[in-house]
Amino acid sequence: MRGSSVVGAACDDDVMARLLRPLLRGTTYTRLLHLWVPMLMVSVWLYIDPSAPWVPALLLLPLGLVPAVRRGEGVQARLMLTPGEPEPGISEAPAANWRDRLRTVLWLELRMVLGGAAVFASVWLPVLCFELVRCAWGDAPAGIPLLGRLPPHPAWALLAPLPLLALYGVVVGLGELVTAAARRLLGPSAAERLAALEERTEQLLERTRMARELHDSIGHALTVAVVQAGAARAAGDPEFTDRALSAIEETGRAALEDLERVLGVLREAERPVSARPTLADAGRLLESARASGATIDAEVTGPVEAVPGPVSREGHRILQEALTNALRHAGAVPVRVRVAVTDGLLTLEVRNPLPGAVPGPGRGSGLRGIRERAALLGGTARTGPHEGDWQVRAELPLG
Repeated sequence: MRGSSVVGAACDDDVMARLLRPLLRGTTYTRLLHLWVPMLMVSVWLYIDPSAPWVPALLLLPLGLVPAVRRGEGVQARLMLTPGEPEPGISEAPAANWRDRLRTVLWLELRMVLGGAAVFASVWLPVLCFELVRCAWGDAPAGIPLLGRLPPHPAWALLAPLPLLALYGVVVGLGELVTAAARRLLGPSAAERLAALEERTEQLLERTRMARELHDSIGHALTVAVVQAGAARAAGDPEFTDRALSAIEETGRAALEDLERVLGVLREAERPVSARPTLADAGRLLESARASGATIDAEVTGPVEAVPGPVSREGHRILQEALTNALRHAGAVPVRVRVAVTDGLLTLEVRNPLPGAVPGPGRGSGLRGIRERAALLGGTARTGPHEGDWQVRAELPLG
């Protein structure tokens, strides 16, 4: 019995805490203030002409058709109805079509109606409480005519808290109602939701692309460094060791530049981001591979400098990953590189002898990234054994 009574008391305390929590939240009072704001205009008009209280509501009809009004109402609603919420579901964009304008008009009228209810409750419910206390004290109520017919009696003190409880419920309830209405009537339109979804998709694709770039760049640098270090140790030649260390230094510096650039984008730095490498920078890749001991037979045909930026940048990354793959798995072997620009098509081919047994089709993340890059540009890429060699061949349309 004692345990059950303790549990019951804890449950009662929890219920009481939930009931009183809105009184401790600043949002409750900012929502009430948001409801009071339209009544300022109504109060001024009633002072001018109290016989036509419907005029302010009529003036809201053309006002809501102004596109900028929707933006102003959205800013107010976000600041006062949903303060601190990162995604409140309320738009700050101006009205873009007639549907948005009509929704704004409906919102303005509804806000005025709910504001009138909030002002009425905020004024008359405390007055009712005060008059009930006066009636219980023995004085005749004067503020509310209906109570003037009631005889003074101490029992009226038991009813005095009821108007305050009603005021609490009205304030919290109207705040929730106006917030739900704002999300419904001032929320983003279908076009805005589609634009936000497209922007989010672009951000995710950009992050995926940058992750792939880091893999290609850092993987290439580490592969070259490992191959160079191993070759220098095996050669035992000071001159060759110096060349190997120079190649490692140059490759590491380029990788650090790529890393800093990508991290700058991820941090959303305000400084401008340096341009990504293109096929015009492919010479550095070839020299780095040659310094690793590989024999590079490179042939470039066609106007490579005229290749569009996106295609040239992705082509550079494909070439980089193909050379990295050859150095990592085959070592210092002859590598044939062919880059051709003909008839609206960029063709990249990297071939090297297979190191031993013929493996299956490439399934590594780097090779998968090559195929993904080609597919994003509307092209194709093949990776795997071909006529006794390992071949990476990509065809990218220039359009």
